[in-house]
Amino acid sequence: MPRRRTDPAPGSTSSLRTANQQRVLDVLRGSAIGELDDGDGEFTQAELARVTGLAPATVSNIVRELAASGLVETEAGSGRRGSSVRLARGAGLVAGVDFGHSHVAVAVGDLTGRLLAEERVRLEAGHHHTEALGMAGTMLDAMVADHGRVRHIGMGLPAPVTNDVIRSSAIFPGWEGVDSRAAAEKEFGIPVHVENDANLGALAEHRQGVGRGHDSSVFVKISSGVGAGIIINNQLFHGSGGSAGEIGHLTVDEQGPLCRCGSRGCLEAYTSVENVLSMMSGHLPDTDLDAIVAAARGGNVSAQRAFEDAGLHLGWGLANIVNLLNPSLVVVGGDMARAGELLLESARIGLRRHALDSVALTPVLASELGERASLVGAVLLAAERTELVVEHV
Repeated sequence: MPRRRTDPAPGSTSSLRTANQQRVLDVLRGSAIGELDDGDGEFTQAELARVTGLAPATVSNIVRELAASGLVETEAGSGRRGSSVRLARGAGLVAGVDFGHSHVAVAVGDLTGRLLAEERVRLEAGHHHTEALGMAGTMLDAMVADHGRVRHIGMGLPAPVTNDVIRSSAIFPGWEGVDSRAAAEKEFGIPVHVENDANLGALAEHRQGVGRGHDSSVFVKISSGVGAGIIINNQLFHGSGGSAGEIGHLTVDEQGPLCRCGSRGCLEAYTSVENVLSMMSGHLPDTDLDAIVAAARGGNVSAQRAFEDAGLHLGWGLANIVNLLNPSLVVVGGDMARAGELLLESARIGLRRHALDSVALTPVLASELGERASLVGAVLLAAERTELVVEHV
């Protein structure tokens, strides 16, 4: 696929050199984290000249300067301008932290979005934010000892985040009213960027997963709660206050079961892990999610029906999304995605029942990154927020 050309940035004579260097770095980083078409992280110098609009001789000089600064790596090719150029692995490290209702996951990665180390541990449900941040800090310290200094952190939380604060005590009680960014930066001593976990999952699937190549997609995360991350024109859509995508609290039946948000008949009340566990209570000796999935695949009709019911309701909720947004793809992630086609096939049926004919066949696929999606997205967020400073030599 041809590289997409970008227009050179304007600037004064004195700043032109720096601007051109930054232009090349931005193209290399954009490709590395999946923002450009090929997303393989490498360009020849001739390709860099075409994409940036800079003269080949200018690109050659810039590449030499960036290599001397340790920001890019080159590999010999056919002629100087045929050599490949990529962002250096040593250009900097970032970290991702993903909090759930009962877990914390931490990863260290480089500025290409590649994860170098990761760990996931359980937390007590209803944990206090100081406890969770302390655990994450301990995990990160151990990783940093092996991989070096981290420059920025991306952090995901499983609730609507407005100005870095969670306002709902019902959804994530241990974090209600906390300035999560300030608390995290106090714990880690590093700049932190906070985002909803479903948004991070959407970012990861769009850049590195099954959503790659789609300019509009929706990532639905189904675990203890249900939320969605929305990609429109290759960008995350947050809404005016940052709460876009809270589909778990769409009303499916106003006479339905009470939801933790205080409403009745929310989509979350029918599709969450807790709902499936509740339906199977007393039907199996072991009612954790993996045991129910195994039972369903082994022919247990009660377990199969539990996923079918959850999937049909999920499809109802998805119909609202595709009718409104018309994405080219819906990706289902979170713990419930481990059920695979047990859940997804009935979700497609529910979607077809309730969606307009023009969007009823919107693909519904399982997350490619699995339970790691939000963590990968957190690393990508940190990478794209890290400014690369050129050292002139």
